[in-house]
Formats: sequence, structure tokens, C-alpha cells
Amino acid sequence: QITTVSGNEFLLQSDADFLILDWFRAIKNAIDRLPKEQRIASGNLEFKLRRSSSIELLHNLDTESKEPKPEHRKSLIFRLNYSASDTNDRNRVKSRLKKFISRRPSLKTLQEKGLIKDQIFGSHLHLVCEHEKSTVPQFVRLCIKAVEKRGLDVDGIYRVSGNLATIQKLRFVVNQEEKLNLDDSQWEDIHVVTGALKMFFRELPEPLFPYCFFEQFVEAIKIQDNATRIKSIRSLVKKLPRPNYDTMKILFEHLQKIAAKESVNLMSTQSLGIVFGPTLLRPEKETGNMAVHMLYQNQIVELMLSEYSKIFGSEED
Repeated sequence: QITTVSGNEFLLQSDADFLILDWFRAIKNAIDRLPKEQRIASGNLEFKLRRSSSIELLHNLDTESKEPKPEHRKSLIFRLNYSASDTNDRNRVKSRLKKFISRRPSLKTLQEKGLIKDQIFGSHLHLVCEHEKSTVPQFVRLCIKAVEKRGLDVDGIYRVSGNLATIQKLRFVVNQEEKLNLDDSQWEDIHVVTGALKMFFRELPEPLFPYCFFEQFVEAIKIQDNATRIKSIRSLVKKLPRPNYDTMKILFEHLQKIAAKESVNLMSTQSLGIVFGPTLLRPEKETGNMAVHMLYQNQIVELMLSEYSKIFGSEED
């Protein structure tokens, strides 16, 4: 690295020692070719190999031997840093890292000791439910309750984004604390609550509609006959794991209430399908058919909302 008094900086890098030394000689020769009056009056040339495998050249150049006027005094500082890879050092570092990782306690052990709390966001749905001894996460229930209490009539509910910083704060509180009061003034913006709920579903390692069901739901929504299509979707929903089914049922029941207020909140089943389609179901591996998949994702959610009673109702219904 070459830094001049004017603030200009130049960085030259190479993995070859001989090339670094060539640069050093070139810089030194350039200084030596300067007119006599500009050569070093009292310079200190230092060339050393550090333990960190760094070769550094420091060269101070004063333009006048006598004390000049401040505006005529110039100083150039040349630094040449060379970082060489040391195979032995690398191997030692790798060995130490392996030992550290092998001795590191597992996440489960840390959780059992109470050093790390069980996370809500980013955990598998069935693990959250097992921890809470429920089939629907408590956080989902609390959000739904809050929205139905003060958000059914809000324009663009679930479509309008809340403040991301506040949503992240709510996320942190949920992951760190046992109790959550969504009636607290810091969560008064209902869009923060809806944003956090959508984030919870987006961060599930496996979506609410499990990966293994994705293609089956897509094939079902392609069926032309409406009655057969509904029957096929209903059959797939009934096969879902209990936490997925129960959480899906309570969520879609809630979204149906949102759609029922469409004249006020301007959120139709189609709008909700666009918002929740990609959030609730997606393929395990994205392919070139993303646009097509998104269309089917939206249609699946829209159909399940418009035909909620037929899909989630009892056999007798």
C-alpha cells in the first residue's frame, strides 16, 4: 500500500515474493533517481518479515534537509504489505477449528440447560407446537386475535407493510420472552402485527403446505371441474400433519373474515391469495416455472378461502 501526503492511496497485491521485491526495487530506484535536492535528508528504510507473514517497507521522504516553510514541506510514506499464505498455519487453524466445533455443545444441550431459549421464528412448525403442547402456535393465535379485534376494517390489511424495524423488534421479543401483549402501545400499528405473522410463516423451514404436498396441490388446482377440484383439495388438506392442518384451518377461517369485510378493507379473496400464496406454499427447489407456480399458489389460497366451509367442514357438510 502506497499512501502519499495528499491522501492518494495505491494498493498492489501479489502472491509471489519475487514480484513484491521487484516492486520494492522499482520504488527505491525511482526515489534514487530524484534530483539531489529532493533525495532523502534523513530517511529510515526498514525491510522486515513479520510473524504474520507480512513484509513491510517503510520509506519516509523529506524534500528538504533544512527546516522549510510548512507549505513547502512534503512527506511521502510508502507502505508495501505482502500477505503470504502459510500452509502450516492454515492447517493449524483448521485443526483448532475442528477441535472447537467437535467440543461445542449441541443446540439441544444448550436449550436443555436453559442457556438458549427455544425459538419461535425460524423453527419447524411441529417443534413449536410440541414445545407449547398445542397444535397451533400461540403466536399465531395472538396475532389473529389482535387483527380481528382492531384490524378487520383497516384498508389494505395484510397488503400494507408495517415498519420493518418494529416488526423485527416484535420478532425478537417473541423469541426471547414467554409472554406477549399485542395490546401494548408499541404494537399499536396493526400492520406491524400482520407483518410479523407473515414473517413467521415465511421463516418456517418448511412452509405451512409441506414440500411433499406442493405438486399435489398444483395438480389439484388444475382440475377443470370445480366440484372435483374442491374435493381433491379437501382430500389433500385432510392428509396434512395435525399441526399443519389445525394452523391452516384457524388461519383460513381468519382470512375468510378479512375477505368478508372487503367493502371496507378492500381485501378480496383474490388479494389475499396474492399476499399469502407464496408465503404459505412453495416448491422445495425453485425452477424456471416460478411465474407459473406463483399463479397456482395464489389460486390455491383463493379457492380455499372462497370454498372454506366445503374444504374444512365435516364430512356431513
